[in-house]
Amino acid sequence: MTGNTGNTGNTGNTGNTGNTGNAGISGETGGGWFTPERADLPFVTEVNAFGQEAGTFLRHGLGKDGFPDRSWTARWNAWLVLQRFVEATPSWTGAATTAVNSVWTPINQSTTDDEIEDLVRAARDERAEALGEILSQDVEFISDFMGLLTITPGSHPYTYRVIHIASLIGSYAALYFKGEKQRPRPSHVCPALRPPIPLPGHSSFPSGHATQAHLIALCVKRVLDEARAAYAAAMLPDLPQADIDTFVTDMTLLARRVARNREIAGLHFATDSLAGELLADAVLGTLIAIPVTTPPTGFHKAIDDARREW
Repeated sequence: MTGNTGNTGNTGNTGNTGNTGNAGISGETGGGWFTPERADLPFVTEVNAFGQEAGTFLRHGLGKDGFPDRSWTARWNAWLVLQRFVEATPSWTGAATTAVNSVWTPINQSTTDDEIEDLVRAARDERAEALGEILSQDVEFISDFMGLLTITPGSHPYTYRVIHIASLIGSYAALYFKGEKQRPRPSHVCPALRPPIPLPGHSSFPSGHATQAHLIALCVKRVLDEARAAYAAAMLPDLPQADIDTFVTDMTLLARRVARNREIAGLHFATDSLAGELLADAVLGTLIAIPVTTPPTGFHKAIDDARREW
């Protein structure tokens, strides 16, 4: 699916910023299928007991704007939310720039040389053991988060949407700064690092994988916090805070592991990963600050829908 341009959605992949656009594509519809049809007797011509063909029965309750919300798959719905994010917060780069520059400004030749030394050691000491995860997470890592949360696209479709939204907006934000900073990849500086996978076709800073993974963790935490608040307001015992804390701790560790695997692969500097983590935090703040409408739309609607699943 990566070739299809509007699968341009697959830039949600950012990436090879994470190829997460395809995320969980196996779960997008619960799996692929095709519907066989008889050439001599298509189903639309089947006749009921009154001699009426199936093709004459129409659903008149759907107007021209009646496309069911549930029929928007997660990765395409994410593009709608990205559009609203850009429209609602044209100045989103303000806080994000401050966060990214806090890491970018101190970088110099000396710190880069030190980081290369660390990456050489990682390639020697860690890459062999990490290779399975490096290869898997280059393709997508949404399924890593889904497994950690013990959910599926079928059991928690709106949480799945939130994860895709975070992945796509994280990709968008990372690519904005990649275009601005133009940092070479570690293997451009030290060719002997020889990453085990092809270099993504964009610059190194900040790490798209780190941005996406941390924004996923932060957005799912937002979902869980809102779910917990709703239960507390209703004085219900569901979703204990301890369970939320477990999920949040695990997701944060997973996000850092995803980012670290990109370093071990020789694709990113450690400062790329740190900038991605700080960028994700800044982007979340911008998303939360978008004015809430009644009924909620965009990011706020996604969070509200998802928290009901918990």
